[in-house]
Amino acid sequence: MSERVDGDPAFVLHTRPWRETSLIVDIFSRHHGRLGLVARGARRAGAALKTRLIPFQPLTLSWFGKSQLRTLHAAEWQGGGLMLRGHALMCGFYLNELLLRLLPDGDAHEALFDHYALALADLNARPEVEPVLRRFELDLLSELGYAQSLGHLAAGGELDPEARYGYEIGTGVIPATHATRYSGRTLLALAARDFSQPVTLAEGKILMRTLLAHYLGDKPLATRQLLIDLQKL
Repeated sequence: MSERVDGDPAFVLHTRPWRETSLIVDIFSRHHGRLGLVARGARRAGAALKTRLIPFQPLTLSWFGKSQLRTLHAAEWQGGGLMLRGHALMCGFYLNELLLRLLPDGDAHEALFDHYALALADLNARPEVEPVLRRFELDLLSELGYAQSLGHLAAGGELDPEARYGYEIGTGVIPATHATRYSGRTLLALAARDFSQPVTLAEGKILMRTLLAHYLGDKPLATRQLLIDLQKL
């Protein structure tokens, strides 16, 4: 069944050439989630669509068509665009790659859309990117149902801020084992989205990397490796 959508708030995640003059545009829209759209003629010289289909800019997009054959027919810039540069720009592409890899096609995640827009604004405004990345990773995994609650034991019971705990994928927080351990204080801070302490960022990074590696599978994120390489320079 063909559908037509008009003026849905969206961000461009990625574009790639298609045929001689067109683009495949991967988007994250507020009401329709992650989608691939064909922008016909967008690579022609002077094409109006081409100048608007860039990442990190708030757009409204309109399209029509069936499932995998959706055609973009309008893109309007909403103002207030971001000018991500340097490390913040690479972090923005990292967020985009996470969405491309983990979001199912066509599933709406309106709260996550808002979290993404806020993360981009924070990357644009704040020099410290680590809290922004950790918060978005946790919001993404939580929204998709991949991160069980961090504020209490999986079996029930309160966390002791001074104690150590483990985390079992698919289960949640468990009593500490020989595996990687996290402080109760860190887990409670992560649950509250409080990244003010360096230890929360450090332990949170370990936990997020463990969860992401599990759900991303064998193919590593290209942007993460690039960020690691840049930090070695």
